[in-house]
Amino acid sequence: MFLQVPELLTPQEVARLRQIASQAKFLDGRMSNPGNKTKDNLQVDLNHPGYQESSQIMSNALQRNQTVADFALPRVLAPPLLCKYDPKMKYGAHADTAYITTPGGRMRTDVSCTIFIAEPDSYEGGELQIYLGTEVLKVKFPAGHAIIYPSHTLHEVLTVTSGQRLVGITFIESLVPNTEHREMIFELNEVAALEGYNMKMENRVRLDTVKSNLIRMWST
Repeated sequence: MFLQVPELLTPQEVARLRQIASQAKFLDGRMSNPGNKTKDNLQVDLNHPGYQESSQIMSNALQRNQTVADFALPRVLAPPLLCKYDPKMKYGAHADTAYITTPGGRMRTDVSCTIFIAEPDSYEGGELQIYLGTEVLKVKFPAGHAIIYPSHTLHEVLTVTSGQRLVGITFIESLVPNTEHREMIFELNEVAALEGYNMKMENRVRLDTVKSNLIRMWST
């Protein structure tokens, strides 16, 4: 299951992230995945003064969003990172690595997130292409929107032919590592949100109890 998150960032946050990116130093993206020869992008220098602010802006946006919380059931959120793609840059088909090292220690990547910061009409190409069996989903959202998807999903960033693709990326370690289990819990949340107040209170309590018990049973 994939989650589109409209307006995750406010216009003011988008503007500030663009300003930080325009002043920041960016390094070869292969430094975070040197074994992947298909990776050709740039990522913000972690030593740049604006890095911490940019990461905190995106982190705060994800943490305040209830839909993200319901969908991903976060235990740990990796510090979000600004990435950009200049013309001819791309990131070939891959699934995200199972574990990454963060300032807080080693974490499992259950859920991946891309936050779009550049407007889609400001660059050509650069779509996030996600493979769903024999189907292909191409994603190029407005600035401030995000997409969240299981980290094991095969995906790539197509070649940018003009302009500059600017995004934020991060990973989430979920309380519930199994994708199908998370999807069922999310569906129960949706039912509760849409129909909960039409139920008798005792039935709503029973629904909430089942949801809580499933999280308890499937959590690691």
